[in-house]
Amino acid sequence: MADKKKEASATQQFIEIKAIERDVIRLKSGSLRKVLLVSGINFALRSEEEQGLITYAFQGFLNSLDFSVQFFIHSRKLNIEGYLGKLEEQEAKEENGLLKNQISEYKEFIKTIVGENAIMQKRFFVVVPYDPIQLPTGGLNIMDKLFGGKGAAQSEEQKGEQAFEEQLEQLNHRVDEVVGGLNQMGLRAIPLNDDELVELFYNLYNPATIEKSVDLELEK
Repeated sequence: MADKKKEASATQQFIEIKAIERDVIRLKSGSLRKVLLVSGINFALRSEEEQGLITYAFQGFLNSLDFSVQFFIHSRKLNIEGYLGKLEEQEAKEENGLLKNQISEYKEFIKTIVGENAIMQKRFFVVVPYDPIQLPTGGLNIMDKLFGGKGAAQSEEQKGEQAFEEQLEQLNHRVDEVVGGLNQMGLRAIPLNDDELVELFYNLYNPATIEKSVDLELEK
């Protein structure tokens, strides 16, 4: 038990995240990040003219930003055991012999496809940053010295919260700018909430153990 706690503590030293709250990643450095989930387009299936327009629009979008953004693709293998289990349940309940046989053949077909080719899910993200200017901090000012440390500590806490609100407002302006630019290219972008951010980072730090199960509706 002690070894596990020590291992977890050691792992946290290499993670730059201080907290995830209000749909924002707060880094230990004081910087803020928002992560947008972005829809994809099949660029290869577009005509040459459409590809040129998309490329030009993307170039214009990047040139319009006065801050950097990060694009990344998260790929992970899908676990379809749950889907196969539903097929087996449907097969067991089906009374029509012909449909029962079709479900069985379809199930075997899916098993063959998965056995020969790993089914991957790709999700596209854009990270929007805000790095506040770090001003040097000196000692307590004259008023703080006169009225004691407790009041000064409260004042610093209030200042910190006010600064965070201002930084969050600036970050949200950047997010709106990125979302608007992506929308012009026909891409939909949605900011991740706290739970979705936690799930994303958990999956990123546990690539060998986490596989998303597929829950597909069976057509009757």
